[in-house]
Amino acid sequence: MKLIFATNNQHKVEEIRAVIGDKFELLTLQEAGIDIDIPEPHDTLEANASEKSKTIYRMTGTSCFSEDTGLEVAALNGEPGVKSARYAGDDRSFDQNIDKLLINLAAKEDRSARFRTVVSVIIDGKETLFEGICEGTVIKERRGGKGFGYDPVFIPAGADKTFAEMTLEEKNLFSHRKKATEKLVAFLNIL
Repeated sequence: MKLIFATNNQHKVEEIRAVIGDKFELLTLQEAGIDIDIPEPHDTLEANASEKSKTIYRMTGTSCFSEDTGLEVAALNGEPGVKSARYAGDDRSFDQNIDKLLINLAAKEDRSARFRTVVSVIIDGKETLFEGICEGTVIKERRGGKGFGYDPVFIPAGADKTFAEMTLEEKNLFSHRKKATEKLVAFLNIL
């Protein structure tokens, strides 16, 4: 089965490919010859993931999937959440997003947080959603140089390293994106 992954984020492509392996043929937007940046205008991860996959399905008629991920911090009432990529503004600066997060958490005792990923897949025009969650903690300073986004300040529950200090294999022991993708693969395997 051939699937288009509706993203331009190479980090996400690497993580998803590590889970899917060679079970399915995965095409990025670039590999499918699609040069667009799909907006994420909605207030939920579910709606944004759905928007992206529906846009690509309408354009191509090809089975596809997308995902949207947010960091939900308990002491900040779920922020940055659906606005995670643009928390500090529309220029999508990971460093500025982390700076804003750390400033907003500076006086907070509770640093519990979770990454939540929602995957939307469309097969033959029918959409199905999957969710993956990774509980953890936001630390007070950046650690590590791997990964992307909030990885340098997030330690998953049960670990002693940030996502940015882990190899991809280590990260996938905990990863929200892996959990959602495994549900997607299980679903595709029964089609």
